[in-house]
Amino acid sequence: MARAFNALGTIRELTGSDAALHREHLLRLDPQGRRERFNGVADDRFVTAYSARCFAGRTRVFAWVDLGGAVRGSAELHPPTAGEPADIAFSVEPEFRNQGIGSRLFEAVMAAARYSRFPELRITSTAGNRAMRALARKFGARFTAEAGEVTGLIPMTSEPALAEPRQHASGTTLVVAV
Repeated sequence: MARAFNALGTIRELTGSDAALHREHLLRLDPQGRRERFNGVADDRFVTAYSARCFAGRTRVFAWVDLGGAVRGSAELHPPTAGEPADIAFSVEPEFRNQGIGSRLFEAVMAAARYSRFPELRITSTAGNRAMRALARKFGARFTAEAGEVTGLIPMTSEPALAEPRQHASGTTLVVAV
């Protein structure tokens, strides 16, 4: 049964001017959330540098922004490199989980990947991150496990893009048709 999306906030694509919001979100993750998001221990310095890299290249970052303007969940679409598939990554702060935010972020990333015509997406997680694997399976991921890490591949269909970027005063928003 699909969970209703009842959280009050907005899914939108972040721009470089939103980098601090993304960084603050990642820094608010609890130790387990950081381990699950980064597949291992990640201190504040690592998280800060990682977030900066997300806005220094071609990575697209989508976020669920609450009514107060804070990012409480994010999804990244890292473009493919040298024959490798595009990578995707997700995080939702503990108190905002199980409200449909992860699913909406996944839909935004999938729409952007289709729009960019990426043939395949890859997601990695720790062996214990069952929630992420369940979410990814919902979107067609097939998993393999090796050395405590689980890798999922999601083939992108030739379906038309579910969304297209639209400009708004606050930056680019990805409008997702569901």
